[in-house]
Amino acid sequence: MDNITISKGKIQLKTKESFGYLISKRLLDISGSLIGLILLLPLFLIIAILIKIEDPKGPVFFVQERNGKYPQIFKMYKFRSMVSNAEELLEKLKHQNEMSGPVFKIKEDPRITKIGRFIRKTSIDELPQLINVLLGDMSLVGPRPPIPREVIQYTPHQKQRLLVKPGLTCIWQVSGRNNIGFDKWVEMDIEYIRKRNFWVDLKLIFKTIPVLFGDENAA
Repeated sequence: MDNITISKGKIQLKTKESFGYLISKRLLDISGSLIGLILLLPLFLIIAILIKIEDPKGPVFFVQERNGKYPQIFKMYKFRSMVSNAEELLEKLKHQNEMSGPVFKIKEDPRITKIGRFIRKTSIDELPQLINVLLGDMSLVGPRPPIPREVIQYTPHQKQRLLVKPGLTCIWQVSGRNNIGFDKWVEMDIEYIRKRNFWVDLKLIFKTIPVLFGDENAA
């Protein structure tokens, strides 16, 4: 059982895991992220060049603080898919939010660049998080890491998704993504935390591979 004290009280969530699972999961994270980074290096270079060609002013990588396993906060890496002043434009777009709960997402986000739409559609923008996996901030599989300003709005029930290390992919990632409301998303994460084991992780990793060839639910 994992116990964690969060905001308004203590939440206890039973999980099916063992010390052996946690060791095997970390070994899978290290080997998987290392192999991925080596094999994907040529792709990373091409994407980096395309990002700089379209918007030379901004950086190649977008670095943002995210919540890890509660209460940890870490810097998460993504390929930049938006204009360089995207954060400044967010306030003007909040009324167009298409997601329920504290998450902000809109399908036709005007801040997204042309190369950004492609790398989001294929989830290539998320691949630099293999660095976070290698560093131990994230795992290959786990609930997606939320933004601290969103977590402030979480209910105690929703904060249960922070009981484990966040991941590069999860049940939500392979099950419809932006077509799923936030409450359902939370339930999917809690379901994963309860049932996770080495084979569940492998299954979700293999289900994620087709997403790299394009996902109509990505935004």
